[in-house]
Parts: sequence; structure tokens; C-alpha cells
Amino acid sequence: MKKKNLYNVILLSVLCSLSIIAHAQNIELSGQMKGLGSATVKIGYSKDGVFKTDSVKASNDIFTWKADSFDPQIMSITVNRSSYSFFAQPGHIKLTGVKDSMQTYKITGSQIQEDAVAFSEYIKDITDQEAPLRSGYKQASAEEKVTIDKKLNDLETQKEIKVKQFISDHSKSYYCIYMITRRTMGGSGYDEVKALYNLLDESAKQTDAGKKLTEKLQVLKKSRIGTPMTNFTQPDTSGNPVEFSSFKGKYVLVDFWASWCGPCRAENPNVLKAYNAYKDKGFTVVGISLDNKAANWKKAIKDDKMPWTQLSDLKGWKNEVSADFGILSIPSNLLIDPSGKIVARNIRGAMLENTLKRLLN
Repeated sequence: MKKKNLYNVILLSVLCSLSIIAHAQNIELSGQMKGLGSATVKIGYSKDGVFKTDSVKASNDIFTWKADSFDPQIMSITVNRSSYSFFAQPGHIKLTGVKDSMQTYKITGSQIQEDAVAFSEYIKDITDQEAPLRSGYKQASAEEKVTIDKKLNDLETQKEIKVKQFISDHSKSYYCIYMITRRTMGGSGYDEVKALYNLLDESAKQTDAGKKLTEKLQVLKKSRIGTPMTNFTQPDTSGNPVEFSSFKGKYVLVDFWASWCGPCRAENPNVLKAYNAYKDKGFTVVGISLDNKAANWKKAIKDDKMPWTQLSDLKGWKNEVSADFGILSIPSNLLIDPSGKIVARNIRGAMLENTLKRLLN
């Protein structure tokens, strides 16, 4: 269970969150794809919070698929292992193109997809600049990486300006609700998400998706910078209950991770380096694992040589602490000051080291 399953969990969470009508309606998807012949087309979609796959057989390059009680969402079609995803909504949607040429695919009948395409075109000038920078990053020298990072940060700033403008110009759009909802699951802070949420039209906020986004904001607010950390109790590796309040008086990094999470394991050496450098200066780490198998959890702790307190209720993604803070992607962390207030979130690598250096030296 690696990145793919983590992505599926996050994507399914987004799909389950994004119903914008009180009562779902029917959908009809008709496809006409040159070269499709009589191939089998697999339709991937979400219903009642469960991801499903239907199969339909084409005839003379044409296929039709219907479903009732359909909520607006991302759905996909797969032909011979080639998948294409798009935004769908109740009504009649038509897909045209050439089977083996996704760039020829065109969706009509879905305003959400039109908005998604419009946004992609709106930021294309930036994404076109990002692509070569990212592709060359791995082979770049240390000095070149510093330059690339600066350019990418500048482009990200430009992109954020465009995101805000797009949401402001499309304040009633379902796609904008989708973009903001995805932010709540990708590590963005409360203030950042709330600023985008405030750009939505009131009618969008009153939809089902808008109301669910409001609820997610309230969860995200718990990890807002300056907010007192909620006390919690979870068992350690020996099964003994540990209260978070027992760490008051120190800077504490609450680190959400799991043994199966590749990016988490890659970050563990950075956390270990910070721990060793500042453990005698009033800093410690409390790991909260989203594992569900004790053996895997304990083995990862030993393999990665993590000496700090490790806690877990072994409920996986239903871990009560992570659920309380709306943690839907890992690695993720919160830095708590000696008074018990959150002072930073999602600081990793050099950022973690620099933050601790500023606070503790």
C-alpha cells in the first residue's frame, strides 16, 4: 500500500465530498470514438461514497452508459488500460475523439468540465514554464537546484494570484468548490483556504458541497496557527496510554506518518536529525501513526531508528487524532510551543531545521 493507494484515499474523499444538488439526477454518457470498434469500455464513478466500475460494450465506435442518482464528480473511462478522467454532472454528456489519442477527446454537456478546461488554459502560461524546471530538477547540481527552487516559488506565487482571480470570476462554479475542497486535504492552512472560500458566491456556499466545505473548514480551524493544541490520549508501542498534555513546556513536533507511506519514511531522517540537534534544548517529537498493523508500525520505528514517543490506535486512516484534525494526507505535522499553542504546520526538511534554529538557538 504505497502512493497509489494514498492517492485513491484522498481522491475518494474528494469525490465523496462534492455533491452540489439536494437530490441526485440521472446521467447519460454517450461516446463516439474513432477506432473504438466493439471494445469494452470501463466506467469508473462514485455512488453513495463507494467507488464503482461498470462495463459497457461498444458497437461501431459508439457506446452508451446510464446511471441514476448521479452526483457531480470526477469519473473515468478506461479502454485497453488507457484511462481518461473528466468532470461529470447529471444530464446528457457526450465524449468524442480518436480512441488512442486523448488530446482529441472532447466533452460536451458538463459545465464543470468546461470550467476545468478553462482554468487549465488560464494558468497554462505558468504550467508550461514549470514543466521543464521540474523535469530537470533531479539531475541538477545543488547550486542549480537553489535557482530552480526560486523560480518554482515565483511561479507558484503567480499561480496563486491567478487561482484567486479565477475563483472570484467563477464564484458560483462547482469546479471552484472542488479546487478549494482539495486544498483542505492537501496540507493547506486554515487562513489560506478560508481566503479562497470567502471568494465563493453565497449560493455556492449553500449547496451540499459548499456546506461540506464549510464543515471541513471548521475542522481545519483546529490546526490554525496560534490555536491551543487539543489534548488527546493514545497508546504507545507497549499499549500504555500517553496524554499529549504531559509534553507541555517543550516544543513538540506532532508528526503524522505511517510505515507504508514512502514520503513519510523518506522524511524520517530529517526529523531524526532535528531531534538529535535540539532534544537537549527543549524539543521533542510525538509520532502519530496511521498504521493498522502493530508489527509493521514497530518494525518501521526500529528500521528508521526513531527514539521519540510513538503513538497509535492502529485504526489506519480512522485514527482518532488525525481525524480530529482532518489529516487526509501524510506526511503532515504540527509544531506546538511550550505553552501548548500551534506555531507551525507541515514544516519538513530544511524548513523544520531553520524553524527550530530560530526558536531554540
